[in-house]
Amino acid sequence: MFKTSLIFTIILACASVAAAQSDYKKFEFFGGYSHNRIDTGIGDADPDFGDIVDEREGFNGFNTSITGNVTRYVGLKFDFSGHFKNRSIPLGPAANGIEINSRVYNFLGGVQIKDNSSETTFKPFVHGLFGAAHARDRANVTEEGCIAIFPSPCPSDFTNKETGWAAAFGGGLDIRASNRIDIRVIQVDYNPTGLFDRTQHNFRIGVGIVFH
Repeated sequence: MFKTSLIFTIILACASVAAAQSDYKKFEFFGGYSHNRIDTGIGDADPDFGDIVDEREGFNGFNTSITGNVTRYVGLKFDFSGHFKNRSIPLGPAANGIEINSRVYNFLGGVQIKDNSSETTFKPFVHGLFGAAHARDRANVTEEGCIAIFPSPCPSDFTNKETGWAAAFGGGLDIRASNRIDIRVIQVDYNPTGLFDRTQHNFRIGVGIVFH
């Protein structure tokens, strides 16, 4: 009888441990606002433009990710972000010149470390992500600016684009709001990219909502 009771107790204990290990969120979807300080390098490449375009410019955009948690603490993550910037470079006293429309996209995947327990309230996390970046700059030349620098007929626009490697190393903090929703109060990443024959040292910061 004693042996039977002992075996039954061990089985219950093992079942409790297994249940505790399995009581975590199996996936998460994040969406939110993102700001990226992108290393344009224009000041380095041409000092004459240093006063017009800073080396590191602020791009606004979005960041989304989906994570499948393989254990309570480890998840496999896919991250997609887009950041955008419009700016003008005057080419004369009338302030007419070039309108530059820039886009930078990141397609990243990797590992996230976080306590994904269903009962945890404060959830700090870190991740290491690798993948590709795609950048596009489109310059629209106004008629006045075109006449100032090009012979007739004037070209209307130029497009420069490239795809290269990218990564993101960082983390942040999620706070449980309900059983299905967390608030990502902060996410900060070092986001290097390899585009246009150089390495850009970018830094992105974001906030948003996590759905389970």
